Amino acid sequence: MEFEWMEQHALIGDVSEKDVEESFEDPFSIRLLPDLDSSTETRYFILGKSISGTPLFTVFWTDGKRYRVIVSRVMTDTEAGFYERKNSDPAN
Repeated sequence: MEFEWMEQHALIGDVSEKDVEESFEDPFSIRLLPDLDSSTETRYFILGKSISGTPLFTVFWTDGKRYRVIVSRVMTDTEAGFYERKNSDPAN
């Protein structure tokens, strides 16, 4: 997995590039694809935790090999609750 870090302002708050990269390696991460017009560049969402346990919400683009982070921030309480519920559900 190769990350492209083009814009430093893509990280909001106390989030580091290392935290974001680690959240992509989280085996319990949740990746989502929103419904978008096919003429736009597809962006994905990921909810994942860094090794230190920081819960992150990241919007990114990928071509399957490279990952470009659009924005990343600490999850809100609602997002963190969703992450925990999805990972505690035995059906998932």
